[in-house]
Amino acid sequence: MVIKVFLASSSGSTAIKKKQQDVVGFLEALKVDYTQLDIACNEDNRMWMRQNVPTEKKPTNGIPLPPQIFNEESYCGDYDTFFDAKEDNSVYEFLGLPPPPGSKEAEKAQIVENGTHAEETIADENVDESTEVPVEERNGNAHGEEEEEGEGGEEEEEEVAEGEIADDEATEGETAGDEAPAEEEEAVEETDEVTEDTRARAEEEEEQEEADEDREEEDLQSEEEEELRQLEDEEEAEVQEEEEEDVEETQEEEAE
Repeated sequence: MVIKVFLASSSGSTAIKKKQQDVVGFLEALKVDYTQLDIACNEDNRMWMRQNVPTEKKPTNGIPLPPQIFNEESYCGDYDTFFDAKEDNSVYEFLGLPPPPGSKEAEKAQIVENGTHAEETIADENVDESTEVPVEERNGNAHGEEEEEGEGGEEEEEEVAEGEIADDEATEGETAGDEAPAEEEEAVEETDEVTEDTRARAEEEEEQEEADEDREEEDLQSEEEEELRQLEDEEEAEVQEEEEEDVEETQEEEAE
């Protein structure tokens, strides 16, 4: 299986160049076999890429921008999905390749597999423990009725003693509880103040992050639109050049 990376060698967009370098550099670091297919200098590559990117993955204008990644004929994704897979340590899964032994992704898969086996084992143990076993069999007691009568009196005495201890503890707790409310009220007031300050800072930080993300999206969209316009201009220039060549050939033929 060969990974195909469709890119534009003569792209004028800094953002697209950076994305292409990120994909290629990461694949080289992982020592993954891949092939670069240039859509700027090869019309067949450009048409193949546009035709094989799934419709639901294309932008609203219907023209996908590089880089686009395939495993043979199977579509893997664009830069955004590649970046998400890299952050999640699941690039091999994204590419449709088995992770090499010893890699983080292989260790992650092993942990998941072990966790599944462990859950199955725990479930089996719970089923075994839920099976009812007669009291006489668990304790190895063949004369349960005779010994239960003698044990019953001892249990009643123990319950009475435990009840007296509980009453003493409750009395002590009530005495100590009278002193606690004032301290608890002070602690609650301090906690409320800290909570309000923390909430206010969190809201400010969230608003700032949203503003930064909006600016980044606007900048990226502008760069992608500029790249799209450049590609369309290149196509028009190529068509015009071909038409001019045809006209020149026709004129030469007529002159002959």
